[in-house]
Formats: sequence, structure tokens, C-alpha cells
Amino acid sequence: MTKTPQLPLRSALLPVVLLVVLLAYNVFVFGDDALSGSNQFILIIGGTIAAVVGYRHNVSYSAMLDKVAENVKSVTGALLILLFVGALAGTWLASGIIPAMIYYGLQIIHPSVFLPACIIICAIISIATGSSWTTSATVGIALIGIGRAMGIDTGMIAGAVISGAYFGDKLSPLSDTTNLAPAMAGTDLFTHIRYMTNTTVPSIIITLIAFGFIGFFQTTTSSADLGELLTAIEEKFTITGWLFIVPLIVIVLIVKKFPPLIALLIGTLFGGLFAIIFQPDVVLFISGETTASSTATYKGILNAITVETSIPTTNPMLNELFTAGGMVSMLGTIWLILSAMIFGGVMDAIGGLQSISNALLKWAKNTFQLFLSTVASCLAINLTASDQYLAIVVPGKMFSKAYASRKLAPENLSRTLEDAGTVTSVLVPWNTCGAYQSGVLGVGVGEYFIYAIFNWLSPLMTLLFAALNIKIRRLL
Repeated sequence: MTKTPQLPLRSALLPVVLLVVLLAYNVFVFGDDALSGSNQFILIIGGTIAAVVGYRHNVSYSAMLDKVAENVKSVTGALLILLFVGALAGTWLASGIIPAMIYYGLQIIHPSVFLPACIIICAIISIATGSSWTTSATVGIALIGIGRAMGIDTGMIAGAVISGAYFGDKLSPLSDTTNLAPAMAGTDLFTHIRYMTNTTVPSIIITLIAFGFIGFFQTTTSSADLGELLTAIEEKFTITGWLFIVPLIVIVLIVKKFPPLIALLIGTLFGGLFAIIFQPDVVLFISGETTASSTATYKGILNAITVETSIPTTNPMLNELFTAGGMVSMLGTIWLILSAMIFGGVMDAIGGLQSISNALLKWAKNTFQLFLSTVASCLAINLTASDQYLAIVVPGKMFSKAYASRKLAPENLSRTLEDAGTVTSVLVPWNTCGAYQSGVLGVGVGEYFIYAIFNWLSPLMTLLFAALNIKIRRLL
């Protein structure tokens, strides 16, 4: 094993500063199209700059490549999940599951309370499943459809979905990050969860109040327009409550701790089966054939799983909603994650992440500065390493002794890791979480950033508690 070099802070910051400048200019030039490929290349350029810095400090090419390979390997599961999310969305559209969710949702959820309802629904599902990703890929997609049909801005909807999903993810004992944070800090799971409610509950209450005000002043589609939407859905799909068996199966599998890949695959297969049973005309249309046959059915289901599918209706708004990209639609997001892992891997190999964390640790002279340094370290690694797990692991390892030496209970560190590392990952477009949520929900990070209130409020809340010395547990 090659020892990580002691990189000077100035050298460590150079690739980060240049990357941020290049990305900012790239977004200025390309706007929303920046994620279509140009940002990916900029991340590779950032990795190249970091590699040059590493080479000048005697870090070998093979060491950097090995670390990149290690980073890519760490996100293999995430990449496969993305592919299966695309497949699931396709069969759930073809089977009428998503249209049924939209159909019933339009009748049940009043527009004025829709955004707070999104938060609550996603929080419940995320607590039950332990996964913000699964929540977004199932009910999140449906809520985006319902909200758009009501005429609500998609950035607002995505912000509400993400806020609720990450609240549930943080507090669920089934969540991987909720288990990882206390393990890194040196406390137990349920002490961590109980202690985390001190900052998490006020954050979600403020978020609910904010969305309550937004919803109250929100202009939505009229009841007459909603009636037209419902009629158009009925004309194209067979709408029945039996369709909800499939999402229920997926949620039960996740709760029963089945691997997400298996749960999503089963959800995809059942979605295809229900499409054949309930929506044979839709399957035939997707196949591109004119006569029903086993070959046409096979072709229709495989098209729904793999490629972009559009199901036209008599309503132009629904035509935009009833489009699923299949597995192919996730390739751009996968490309972004791979490019981010290149930059993060090289930065890790040359000692850049370690250098930045060390500098933050040395700066901390009191309790508040220690908390602030932890938050800054989590944010820096989310920006540079592009992975929420590293944003928990690296600061967790770096700061655990500092918290202990200042007689601070380890749950202070584990709570801060979650408040600053887990939830802010989704606010970075090239982070695995930001890329995933943006790709799955079909809403750019820039569009939902300001509305993901819970996510950017959480690190501010933990710093407020530290500054006012509220709920800061100390060792005897």
C-alpha cells in the first residue's frame, strides 16, 4: 500500500478552485444543458489538474488510477440502481401504475396542501424503507406527476420530495448512512437517532411551515382542468386499485431488508406483468406493431424497460407527464457519476482531501469552531469527492479524537456528520446523490436547490445549536 502524501494546502485547493471556476463558467455557457455532457468533461479536466499536482508531488500514475478504480467500485451498486430505476419507471408507466397514482392523487390531495403532503408522504416511506433513493424512485416520481398536473412548479415539488425523503432517511434505523455515522463517531445507532432528533425535528417543522405558506399562495390548475385531465387518463389507461399491489410489494421488500437491486428488479418485472394484464393496448402501442401477438407483447415490454417511451393522450400536459426514459435515460447520470469519481479518486490519491480536512481541524480553537470545521469538511468532501459516504467517513475519522479530547460525547460528531454530510450531498449537481435525484425526478439541482429547505437548513441548525450551546452533550 502506498502512503498518502502530505500535500500542501495551497496545492490541495488549486484543483478545487479551478474546478469550481470551470464548472461555473460551463453552466453560464450551457445553462440547463450543462449536465448533458459538458460538466462531465469539466470534471475529468479537474481530475487531470489534480493529477498534474499529484505528479509534481511524486504521486505515481498507478496510485492515482488505483484510487479512481476504488472509487468507481464503491458506486457500482448506485450505478446498477440507476439502471433499474429507469427500467422500473418505464414498466410502471406502461402498466398504468404511475397514471393511477396521478389519477387518484389529483382527487385526494388538495393543491393548497400538496407540498406539505409531499414532505409527509416521502418522510413516512423513507423511514419505512431507510432509503431516500427508493422513495424518490417510487412515490417521488408519482408526486412530480401529480404536482405538474396541478400546475405546481417542479422545482418546488422536487424540493418537498427531497426534504421529506432525507428526513426519513436520517431517522430510519434501516438507512445505511444512519448506521455509518455513529460507527465512524464511536456511538451506538439508537443513541445517535435520538440525539439527532434535536436538530432534525426543528428543521423539518420549519420546512413544513415554509411549504405551507408557499402552498397557500400557489396558483394551481382549476377544477375544470383537473376534470379534463382525469378523463384523458381514463381514456388511455385502465385505472384500478389493483395496480397499487406492485409498489406495495416493492416497499414491503425494502422494509424486509431485501437488497434494493432485487426489490427494483421485482418491481420492474411485476410492472411488466401488470402492463400485459391491464394495459394490453398500451403495450401494443409501445411495441410499434399493429397486431397483437406474443412477439409484440415481448417487444413492448422490453421497449418500456430499455428505451424512451411516450404515450400520447388527448391532453398536452399529460403527454409530457406520460414519458419515461427507460434504462437509456440514466446513462447521462451514470456518466456524470463516473466523471465525478475520477476527480474524487485523484484528489484522494494525491492527499488533497486529507490536507483540506487537516487544515480545518487545526483552525478549530473552541467548540463552535470544531463543529464549524466538521460541517465545512463534510461540505468540502461532498464538493470534491462527490460521495456522501466519504463525506461521513473522512471527517468521522479525522475529528473523532478532537471531539473526545474536548470532552464532547461522540453523538455530537455523528449528528453533525449526518446534518452536514448526508443531506447536503443532494445539493451538489456532480455528487452521486445530486446526480441521482436530478436524473430520477427529471428536475435539475439548480431548480430544486432553494426548495430543498430541509437539506440546506440542517447544517445551519446544527451550527446554531453549537453556537448557543444547546443540546451539546459532554463526557463526564
